[in-house]
Amino acid sequence: MTDQLDPVASDDTAARPRWYVVQCKGGESFRAGEHLTNQGYRVFHPVLEVQKKRRNKLVWIAEPLFPHYLFIHLDRVASNWRPIRSTRGVLKLVGFGDEPLPVPDALIETLAARAHLDEASRTSGNAYFRPGEIVEITEGPFQALQAVFDTQQGDERAIVLLNMLHHQQRLELPVGHLRRST
Repeated sequence: MTDQLDPVASDDTAARPRWYVVQCKGGESFRAGEHLTNQGYRVFHPVLEVQKKRRNKLVWIAEPLFPHYLFIHLDRVASNWRPIRSTRGVLKLVGFGDEPLPVPDALIETLAARAHLDEASRTSGNAYFRPGEIVEITEGPFQALQAVFDTQQGDERAIVLLNMLHHQQRLELPVGHLRRST
């Protein structure tokens, strides 16, 4: 019957390790991932690096791409599945009835490649605003005005082009005083 649900499933593919989804308790996906890794499981927990304002400074914070979920690589025969449910932060393996459902390997490969690209763009400079992007100034004497993002100067300063008196004026502002224009 599983052959009808999963056309790729066969005796050959059932024996190889597959990726499965673990549902975590609220806000505990990082804890669950850490504990599963410490137990020797291969875990993939895609995160999204976002800039948030903390104490008037912009900081990068890792947030789960899928809140409350992570992926685990298991072999149907060789892996010990029993400790997973009792691991701190884990709620259950996602499945249909009592049968955990595998996730296509291509999905995990795509997510991993995308996470690698996001990390590369973040470490290569500014990943929050792109040159030429319209931004809104949120604080200071130019509050509520729109400008064109030009470049970032260091970690906390940005150069924007503000149209004043029919000329574009270059202004240097804290990055925290800018947001994407809606």
